[in-house]
Parts: sequence; C-alpha cells; structure tokens
Amino acid sequence: MVNPRTRTFRRTFFPDASSRDWNDWRWQLRNAIRGLEALERVLQLSEDERTALQRSRDSLPNRITPYYASLLDRVDPNQPLRRTMVMVNQEFGRTPEESVDPLSEDADSPVPGLVHRYPDRVLFLVTGTCPVYCRYCTRSRIVGSQDGEYEFGTTQWEGAIDYIARTPVIRDVLLSGGDPLLLSDDRLEWVLSRLRRIPHVEFLRIGTKVPAVLPQRVTPALTRMLRRYHPLWMSLHFIHPDELTPEVERACTRLADAGIPLGSQTPLLAGVNDRVDVCQRLFHGLLRCRVKPYYLYQADLVVGTSHFRTAVSKSLEIVEGLRGHTTGYAVPTYAIDVPGGGGKIAVLPSSQIPRDGDHLLLRNYEGREFRFPDPQR
Repeated sequence: MVNPRTRTFRRTFFPDASSRDWNDWRWQLRNAIRGLEALERVLQLSEDERTALQRSRDSLPNRITPYYASLLDRVDPNQPLRRTMVMVNQEFGRTPEESVDPLSEDADSPVPGLVHRYPDRVLFLVTGTCPVYCRYCTRSRIVGSQDGEYEFGTTQWEGAIDYIARTPVIRDVLLSGGDPLLLSDDRLEWVLSRLRRIPHVEFLRIGTKVPAVLPQRVTPALTRMLRRYHPLWMSLHFIHPDELTPEVERACTRLADAGIPLGSQTPLLAGVNDRVDVCQRLFHGLLRCRVKPYYLYQADLVVGTSHFRTAVSKSLEIVEGLRGHTTGYAVPTYAIDVPGGGGKIAVLPSSQIPRDGDHLLLRNYEGREFRFPDPQR
C-alpha cells in the first residue's frame, strides 16, 4: 500500500519519477529537498519561514526526503511535522541554559566518534549524515557538516573499535550519528562484523530515524544482512502519529520479522506532540507496527530550540494521562537527559522533585546532583 497523500504529492511535484524511482532510497536521497528555492516549490512558506531560510548560513541545513515532504501540510506552517522540518527565526535565539553540546558528549569522548559515559556501554557515532535534519537535533553541531574532529570514515571507525576492543567492561555498543542506516549495506556490515568479533561485546544497537523518514531504505537485502548480527536491537525515532503510514508499517514489519526488537524514542516537543491524545495515538500506532514505546524524552537544551521545549510538569501530566488509560506496553519511560553529562534520569508522575527556584534538582545513577532549568509558570 501507498499513503494516498504521498501518491498525490509524487504525481504533483515529481511527475517524471516512476514507482521504482520513488521506492529507491538512493533516489530519495539524491532528490532531497534543500534550501529556500526547493522548499518554495513544494510548500507555501510563511514569512517567518522564508526570512529564516534567507538568514541561514552556518546553522543546521534544511534537508527533507521527498517521501517525508509528502507528509507535510503544504499551507499550514503550524502542522506538527512541518514545524520540525522547516527553519523559523526562533532558531536564531539563544537562552542562557542552551549550548551546542548540551549533553557534554564531547567531554566523554575518549577517541573521536565515541562517547563512553556509562560504565558498560558506548555510543559509537558512525556518520554525520541524516536523511532529514530535525530542527531540534541534539547533535546539530555534528550532523550536516564534516567540520572539526569528526571525519566519519574507516580511520575514525578503526580508532573507536580499537578502544572498544581494549576496554573489556564494554558489553553494549549503540551505533548512532547521524543515521547509521544511511551507510551502504557493505559499510554498515563492515562495522557490525568488526564489533561482533570482540568477545566482550554482548549485543549491538542501532539508533535510527530512517524507518520514519526514509522507509524505502529498509530493503529485504538490508534485513537479511542485519539478522546475521544478533543479538541486535533498534531504537527508532518517532514523534507523531502522522508518521505511521503504510510504508512505515511495512519497514517496521521487515525489521521485526528479521527478529530485531524495536523500541521507539520520542522527544516531547511543544506544538508537535505535547498532548495526551496525540501521544496515545502515536504509541498505539507504534504497537500496531510492533514497536515498543521505550522513552519519552524532555527536549534537550540545544541552542535555538527553546520554542520546542515544554515544562516538566506538562510532560508528567502526559505520562499520567496515559497510565491506566491504555496498556502498559504503550506507556514509555519518561526521562530527562540532564546537561553536564549526567545521563538519563527517569522521572515518575508521583515523583517529588526538589527545586531551587527555576531549576529542578535531579540525581543520576551515580548519586550526583544536576540542575535542570524548568521555570515555574
């Protein structure tokens, strides 16, 4: 099946593209929509969007696959998915608590491309490219650019793999980036096979938004390759029920049929999914796609993203609105990834969180206390 909205979009804006073209993930990447002129061809831009795109120089670039662009409302700039894809002038603002590396990943990086924060697991950044660039991206300092120490090639990968091999406490490796599924099958298998040879690495994970924004990438060949590297898990990035199209369901089915456990990670974003009914529809839809809602995140303190952040009390209200009103399988863990490298801290609706003025005082797994800005309204 093909989403009717997508079929209409293809006929309107890509009339020369055959079904074979459209369903080729490499065609989707080659024809990604970037920049003001390309966006104006498919969307009626608001003045805010247009002026922001004209101002853009060094900020996170715009890039949207034709498939995902087909899900955006052509007229309404406040449509949830469109808000996460098209630049607005609020991105050029900066609040005191924001930073380019809010989770202090670079400080916990023993070698380029590897973050070793928790004792038994590492985050392995294998690429700086994504099929789309989300406007709230935690790693906007890295993605869309090849600047700085991140080169994302075989030399950097070998340095990271060597560190993992000589650090026997590491039992769990999460591939991320960028999006690992944008690597070719051969290059992704090279990384997975090298990691699988390390005796103390018990299981592998891949963090990806590809099934939501480029489901064409999940080919039978990819899933045949991935199933050779079990135990392998995937964390999928979904934000709104409008993403759950027939194409997405087919991609998730292929992954699940390959024996890969699937969990979703969803940032809570103002004006996008900060309502109980929206989250409930998303999480119910994910379960139908055989994806377990895993984490609901407080939005990170990334520079230029204050317009996406909600109050922690609002987040807890949503979790409380889910509990008891739906199956426990549909209720993710709500977590705050605290600034300063403290890691994820799970918070329950019943939690009595101490305050210091406009900051919450949160304690991580090591017993360290962290301040998280949450102005009282």
